[in-house]
Amino acid sequence: MSSSYFLFFSLTLLFITVLSPVPNFASASVEEGDALLKWKETLQVPNNSLLSSWIPLPMNSSASIPCTSWFGVVCNADESIQKLNLTSSGLRGTLQEISFFLLQNLTHFDLRVNSFFGPIPPQIRLLSKLIYLDFSQNQFSGEIPPEIGSMVSLEFLYLYSNNLSSSIPSSLGALTSLNVLSLYQNQLSGLIPSSLGNLSNLQSLYVAENNLFGPIPNELGNLKSLTILVMAMNQLSGYIPSSLANLSNLNRLNVAHNKLSGPIPIELGKLKSLTRLLVSNNTLSGSIPSSIGNLSNLQFLFLDQNELSGPIPIELGNLKALTNFQVSQNLLNGSIPSSLENLSNLECMFLQRNNFSGLIPNELGNLKSLTDLVISKNQLSGSIPLSLSNLSNLQILYLDVNRLSGPIPTGLGNLKSLTDLDISNNKLRGSIPPEFANSTRLQRLDLSSNQLVGEIPKEFGKMKSMLNLYLSNNQLSGIIPLELGSFHELLVLDLSTNRLNGSITRSIGQWAQINYMNLSNNKLGGKIPSEIGKLVHLEKLDLSRNLFTQEIPSEVQSLQTLQKLDLSHNRLSGSIPNTFTNLHGGIDIDLSYNELTGPVPPSPNLLNASVQGNPGLCGNVTGVKLCTSQITKKKNDPFRQKLILVIMLPLIGVVLLCLFTYGLIAYRQRWKKSPRKPLEEESGDYFHITSFDGKVVYDDILKATNDFNEDYCIGTGGYGIVYKAKLQPDNVVAVKKLHSSSENVDHSGFLNEVRALTNIRHRNIVKLYGYCSHARNSILIYEYLENGSLGSILKSDVLAKELDWLTRVNIVKGVANGLAYMHHDCSPPIVHRDISISNILLDSDYEARISDFGTSKLLKLDSSNWTAVAGTYGYIAPELAYTMVANEKCDVYSFGVVALEVVMGKHPGELITSLPTLSDDHLVLANVGDSRIPPPSSQVEKDVMLVLRVSRACLNSNPHERPTMHQVSNLLMKA
Repeated sequence: MSSSYFLFFSLTLLFITVLSPVPNFASASVEEGDALLKWKETLQVPNNSLLSSWIPLPMNSSASIPCTSWFGVVCNADESIQKLNLTSSGLRGTLQEISFFLLQNLTHFDLRVNSFFGPIPPQIRLLSKLIYLDFSQNQFSGEIPPEIGSMVSLEFLYLYSNNLSSSIPSSLGALTSLNVLSLYQNQLSGLIPSSLGNLSNLQSLYVAENNLFGPIPNELGNLKSLTILVMAMNQLSGYIPSSLANLSNLNRLNVAHNKLSGPIPIELGKLKSLTRLLVSNNTLSGSIPSSIGNLSNLQFLFLDQNELSGPIPIELGNLKALTNFQVSQNLLNGSIPSSLENLSNLECMFLQRNNFSGLIPNELGNLKSLTDLVISKNQLSGSIPLSLSNLSNLQILYLDVNRLSGPIPTGLGNLKSLTDLDISNNKLRGSIPPEFANSTRLQRLDLSSNQLVGEIPKEFGKMKSMLNLYLSNNQLSGIIPLELGSFHELLVLDLSTNRLNGSITRSIGQWAQINYMNLSNNKLGGKIPSEIGKLVHLEKLDLSRNLFTQEIPSEVQSLQTLQKLDLSHNRLSGSIPNTFTNLHGGIDIDLSYNELTGPVPPSPNLLNASVQGNPGLCGNVTGVKLCTSQITKKKNDPFRQKLILVIMLPLIGVVLLCLFTYGLIAYRQRWKKSPRKPLEEESGDYFHITSFDGKVVYDDILKATNDFNEDYCIGTGGYGIVYKAKLQPDNVVAVKKLHSSSENVDHSGFLNEVRALTNIRHRNIVKLYGYCSHARNSILIYEYLENGSLGSILKSDVLAKELDWLTRVNIVKGVANGLAYMHHDCSPPIVHRDISISNILLDSDYEARISDFGTSKLLKLDSSNWTAVAGTYGYIAPELAYTMVANEKCDVYSFGVVALEVVMGKHPGELITSLPTLSDDHLVLANVGDSRIPPPSSQVEKDVMLVLRVSRACLNSNPHERPTMHQVSNLLMKA
């Protein structure tokens, strides 16, 4: 019975199997293939693309063709498409026409390195089996679809290097299978969602180079599988969470280039697997935790560009695996620990821009793997250790801007791998070691601003790779060696401010690539060689302040890339070559103070050139007399003769009218003979320009100041004494009572100018309310500013501490804005002529107001005052000493002094004259900043550095090279 039943069951099953239709597994790939073909039609496909294998299926053909012959397509056993990989196929288009519904069996979808654009459609959620999604390095825009959070099979999500915006969807926290989340190099903003702390299998998180802000979520400390966390180059703020110390598998932590503050968590010393710790370019403060010395696997330690203080912990000498160590641009101090000699694998060490002091440890000579050693811009003293000559792999050595003394070790010449050596701006003595010539790979050598003596070694000619040679501002003597002609690749040569003599070697013609040459301030003489014309790439040539004689070589016409030529203060003779007319326009030329003769050629380049101090020159240019032929021509000019008549006839009429008016007034006075009125009724020229009534205000001022009693005096200027007057009702003004020598003013003319000044309404210019003229006193009425003058604050050690760095930057910006308004927005323009810290007033919020502008000019009657030297000693532009012409560029110079003084906290003094010889690296806060206030944050320091650069440009001795105040104001808007 049982066997019969079994037989019946088997036959039935066979019957069903035979008669049932066979499933058409291939039909799925046909539909998917059709969907891909329709999508392909919307794409831009390069010629000869592998995508040409995607062809329509012929009728009755094998349905497995997409799986066997289509590029980038991989199918399952059932011939449905499983993987689609179109990496680097040169495709351009969108995903709008792709049918995700027909591709639901996809597990891998890779479109990286193409040009897809537009949004990622939310329908992508239909790819529910997707494990690997890579749309990186395209041009996708819009938001990351929150629907991706429903694709719970995803293990790898790469969307980096696109144009995606909006925030990171919190729904991504549901992708608990995710191993890699890479979203860097997009335009994502908003907070990092705390839900990412749910990604328990996440190993790598990349969200760098976006616009993310806010704190780093503490919840990220839950990602126990995380090995890589990269969040650099965002705007993240707050502290580095100590919870990150729970990430025991973390190999790489990069939160650099953000706005993180506070201390570096001590707990990070628990991350024993860490190989890279990068927290640079933030505002982190406090000391470097000694616990970092426990990170025995650490290879990269970047702590640079923060506000870290204190010494380098000696425990960092335990980091035996360390290859790159950067702590530059912090507030670190103390000595450099000798324990760093244990870092036997160290290749790069950057300690610049700190406050390290003491000696350079001899032990650094044991770091045989070192290729880059940068300790510049500190306060290190003593000699350069001989042991540094043991660093046979060293390529870059920067010890500049310190206080190093003694001779240059000859052993540095043994550094055969050295390409860049900078030991400038120290106090090094002795001669230049000829052994440097052994460093045949040397491309840049900077020994400038020391106290070196002797000659330039002839052996330098062996350094065939030399590109930049700086030996300026020393006491070198002798001639320029002929052997330097072997520098065939030379780009920059600066030998200025030494005691070099002799002539310029003709071998300079071999410097075919040079673009900057400065030999100024020496005792070089003879003729400027004609080979100068071979330097066709030269942009700046400065041979000033030497003893060059004879004529200017005509070969200068070959210097078609020239931007600046300075031959001033020599003994050049003869005429200016006509070949100057062959040079391109816009060159800054200075030929002043030579012995040149003859007419100035009619070249556009020479119209604005400096040619004064050449008694034999003539021409229609500033600084020289007219030529005889030009004078004769002017005399015989018919138009000029007519012009004289046009001017003289009305002038004669005016003189006659004045004589008649004077006689009439004298007659009326004799006719009246009225008695004098009492003093209180004398009708001085009261007037009210603003809401003030002149007569009433004058009486109130007398009462408020107790008839100008010295108890109410708040300042004294060159033209009067300033009083504080409290008027009713509760209106406080500043009153300047003019000195008696200033009281005899032309009322009608001066009134018009005062009215013009009172029309000025600018937040950085003191408001002038009005002017009262009285027989007894003449007064100006200004708004009262609570914090007084900038000068009085900077001169007080107590008050100066109230001006932090950001406030000082804003003060400089305010002065610049006010001057720009006066120069460029007033008609006619107003030139202040006396910008100084005494004439900058500050309100209750320390916002700057320019005061006393135009007063000296307005109060003087004769026209010569327009060109008289006016101003405060130490702020006057140097050209006023010989041109006597005051213009806007004089204000620019004075502004440069004020800006530099605000940063330094004191008048810059002789620093102004040495600015042309100082490198940009020397003009930094560590050297010139006001030490009475704490150093600024890294961001504010950038703003202060911008102020220093702008002030340097404003203090250029050549007024034509100074920027306008409009340009200055625009530049400082970036601060």
